[in-house]
Amino acid sequence: MNSLDALNKKIDNAPKLDFGDIISDAIELFKVVWLKGFLVVLIIAGMAFGLSLVFQAIGLAPDPYVFMNGIDIESFASYYSQNAIYSIPQNIALSSITIALLAAFYRICKQTVQGEKSDDDYFYYFKNGYFSKALMLGIIYTAISTVAQMLLLLPYIYVMVPLSFFAIFFSNHPDLKEMEIVKLSFALGNKKWFIAFGTILVCFILGFLGIIGCFIGILFTISIAYLPVFLIYKQVIGFDNTSEIDLIGLE
Repeated sequence: MNSLDALNKKIDNAPKLDFGDIISDAIELFKVVWLKGFLVVLIIAGMAFGLSLVFQAIGLAPDPYVFMNGIDIESFASYYSQNAIYSIPQNIALSSITIALLAAFYRICKQTVQGEKSDDDYFYYFKNGYFSKALMLGIIYTAISTVAQMLLLLPYIYVMVPLSFFAIFFSNHPDLKEMEIVKLSFALGNKKWFIAFGTILVCFILGFLGIIGCFIGILFTISIAYLPVFLIYKQVIGFDNTSEIDLIGLE
């Protein structure tokens, strides 16, 4: 199992990554895992829709009539601040679920690239005590993104890259403490910010092309946007070690 110091050392000594290689590798991996990615996106979308209905029903949603008198700076600022604050409980729930589901997707991707038999357990991190850690990561994720959102566009764009690494570190190192996962995510996110942002953006655009297929097609293609994070982690940290927790029951 990688120690925290060993992981930090790998990040500090991270090799130079090639933008084109990550994009081409993401496309090739997507060809193999597109159906698994579709199922993950479908589950996330379904849960997001359900949570939205629940929180709207209990009144934890921004005022839908804020733009009744037209769109101006005051109404936009009001809606923006309301959305950031009122959405906190919903965002915590959705972020926790998304982190757990993406962690499972990355686990499936790792099994695929290593030539292992994939068990396709999309709810792996909802079991065995893992979800309590996903919930705490969701709280931290929401706290950071909400503060960045209140500071408007640039801080929000900046933090979204390190936040994107929460799920991949959680997937491969569920034994680490929550703050250790956060620190490692920001360390790698900051170290490879530009290439991470660029490759995620390009893959998001590629994934968004699914909208051509009567809009619903985007559900089949958008999961490619999750793959650059996986590939950057793979090249910097690697999968040469297995968590001790994953070995429980295999001896």
